[in-house]
Amino acid sequence: MSAYLNRAMEQLEGQIASAKIALSRLVSPSLYYVLSGNDFSLDINNPQDPKIVCVGNNPKRVQTYGAVLSLYLTRLSRLITVKGMLPSAIIVDELPTVFWNGCENLVGISRGYRCAVVFAIQDYAQLKKDYSREQAEVLVNICGNIFCGQSVGDTAKFMSERIGKVVQPRESVSINRQDTSVSKSTQLDAAIPPSKIAQLSSGEFVGIMGDTPTEIIKLKAFHAHIQNDHAAIAREEAAYKEIPIVKEVSQQEVTDNFNRIRNDIQLIRATELERIRNTPSLSHLLIINPDNNK
Repeated sequence: MSAYLNRAMEQLEGQIASAKIALSRLVSPSLYYVLSGNDFSLDINNPQDPKIVCVGNNPKRVQTYGAVLSLYLTRLSRLITVKGMLPSAIIVDELPTVFWNGCENLVGISRGYRCAVVFAIQDYAQLKKDYSREQAEVLVNICGNIFCGQSVGDTAKFMSERIGKVVQPRESVSINRQDTSVSKSTQLDAAIPPSKIAQLSSGEFVGIMGDTPTEIIKLKAFHAHIQNDHAAIAREEAAYKEIPIVKEVSQQEVTDNFNRIRNDIQLIRATELERIRNTPSLSHLLIINPDNNK
């Protein structure tokens, strides 16, 4: 606004061009169709109208769709934090591909609203890269339950420190010509060392769970192993059902919706320009081009 009022048009054009680059990626008929209309609301835990909302990203357009998914998540987190609603869950896979500002706040208060928040990431370093080190540390430290598969480097070291140390027995044997002596001792050592985490096989996890004080002691360090039962997996996959088509949408409908929104924007623009032109207190904001009187 300051650049516009001072007629610094070159500066203003540079600022608008920077915004255009990001906004132009969102110009998609399909995206316009999804984000318009009132097909459903995001209050997934509404007792009168419970629902499941599933959205997916496109690997080829991660940054573009990531902005839309962030919008969904931010709106969703505000609507479900209401007392007296049904239990609910928000599960976000590949969290670093979506920037969810304030997600740590939802984790902190979600238990009071009977909401479970689950985040899945490939590596802790990836979370620090995309969310900054400070925010990544807050997000990980505020979560009560953490599970980790095979990891190396800083992630393995972090998980080992997070699980903590336990008193472990040690035994040493000394043999000489006369006799053999055995000494036993205990030492405070890492329950799951980083080397163990780096050597986990497929289906093996380490982690820590937070619950009542008694159970914290029992589950301070645990090692869970899931057997790869191929027959059970085959039976489970055989029982899968195709996702039903909730609503048939033709390409013509998507195109018509896209054109309607563009026409609405042009109408709003023309209406606002006319209103500013006919308002004495605002008419000075218009810059008239003497060549075409526009």
